[in-house]
Amino acid sequence: MLDAALITQLKTLLTNLTHPIELVGSLDDSPKSRETAELMDEIAGCSDLVTVSAELHERKPSFAIRRTGTEIEVRFAGVPMGHEFTSLVLALLQVGGHPAKITDELAEQIRGLQGDWEFETFFSLSCQNCPDVVQALNVISVLNPRFRHTAIDGGVFPDEAERRGVLAVPTVFANGEVFGQGRMTLEEIVGKLDTGSADREAERLAGLDPFDVLVIGGGPAGAAAAIYAARKGIRTGLVAERFGGQVLDTMAIENFVSVPYTEGPKMAAAMEQHVSSYAVELIKGQQAAKLITDGGQPTVELANGARLSSRSIVLATGARWRTMDVPGEDEYRNAGVTFCPHCDGPLFKGKRVAVIGGGNSGVEAAIDLAGLVAHVTLIEFDSALRADEVLQAKVRSLGNVDILLNAGTTEVHGDGSKVTGLSYQDRSTGQAHRLDLDGVFVQIGLLPNTEWLTGAVELSERNEIVIDDRGRTSVPGVFAAGDCTTTPYKQIVVATGAGSTAALSAFDHLIRQDVPVV
Repeated sequence: MLDAALITQLKTLLTNLTHPIELVGSLDDSPKSRETAELMDEIAGCSDLVTVSAELHERKPSFAIRRTGTEIEVRFAGVPMGHEFTSLVLALLQVGGHPAKITDELAEQIRGLQGDWEFETFFSLSCQNCPDVVQALNVISVLNPRFRHTAIDGGVFPDEAERRGVLAVPTVFANGEVFGQGRMTLEEIVGKLDTGSADREAERLAGLDPFDVLVIGGGPAGAAAAIYAARKGIRTGLVAERFGGQVLDTMAIENFVSVPYTEGPKMAAAMEQHVSSYAVELIKGQQAAKLITDGGQPTVELANGARLSSRSIVLATGARWRTMDVPGEDEYRNAGVTFCPHCDGPLFKGKRVAVIGGGNSGVEAAIDLAGLVAHVTLIEFDSALRADEVLQAKVRSLGNVDILLNAGTTEVHGDGSKVTGLSYQDRSTGQAHRLDLDGVFVQIGLLPNTEWLTGAVELSERNEIVIDDRGRTSVPGVFAAGDCTTTPYKQIVVATGAGSTAALSAFDHLIRQDVPVV
């Protein structure tokens, strides 16, 4: 299972164990069970503090990582390789006594959580969002034994995933009921479990001193702005609903200058580490709700009611997936309607799906899905695909992909629990058609996250923040950068440059004011 290099790395990492652990397998004679047994034996061979044993469990193959002589454990159902191998290694270390890299305050909050909880997370090995959720729930179960967590590979247990209505990953169940879907941070999960934490955080934020530069948004533009502002030695804050933004949903990044290849979550983690190395007040898990500019110093009101004031503001709120806005789309979101072929594609193995959108993203999605599903219908509103020619040639060569042009989706159909098809109109004839499907992957571009700014700063017809070449908006002291602006090219490298420009412009604005920068 593991090559020589991985085994060498694992041996080094497992020297951090301070408690003996058991790998307790529940196996049968299936190929996946044999892989699981091989993996457990190889891990045990890397440390004298790791042993292997067996017990009966409802899921086969599965194995628990248990701190010997205690109730502390986490469980994996399936073989946690791919994106989940890091989750496996961290679970080994944390169950074995090596502390998780979280603040002391958060650790104490987790230990104080009440109730008895059985968490189950369905993941896919190709999902880059799943490890964050798996690792967060593993941390909770290690620090608080009243919590149990099992990470389940939906590709290994497809019948259970289908029976429980899992059509998107990660999907988290708590005591048998759906707890959440999609990427969730440890702080977000703890916040949902600790019902008083939101009020305490709002009170804390309301008591913060004013900032010199307050950045709204934690994507590449926001991270760059925070770094450049903090390097000037001025009081800098950054508010992000989720640090990383769209980068977290990006599978492969091959065009960031000096980095030939990386993956979105890795880049997001590196950005956060870089920002945290400076004196930046990092406020995560909070959403900006209103920009107030008519009372002198700009102020941002958060969704929790707290207000943050600053002598200058950098808006870097990014963008989100554009939706079709047709009946049934919202109703069946994460129940067959999805936006991530890499994450959710394996859940549709052997089924029929549609991809909406004929640009690069849509055609790439159709190509990727064609290797997993029984059939793909690629639906493009325009009279021609807009993807690069090399991608068009590839998708047209695939025998299980049909392409519909001049087709406007009009409705998503379902049976009350999952997608069963969609309707579209042939725009050249006006004739209506229906397709029987199990999934719909929407890939039709992005919308700027600027609704909360209506009336506060000038927006374009596309609701992008209008800026000049220095990142200045229509309001003095308020700057903007990245995908939420009129900058023409929505690329990571462009956003980082724009964030730097906005921060430098904010600093230039401050030094020209009557009140000196401190």
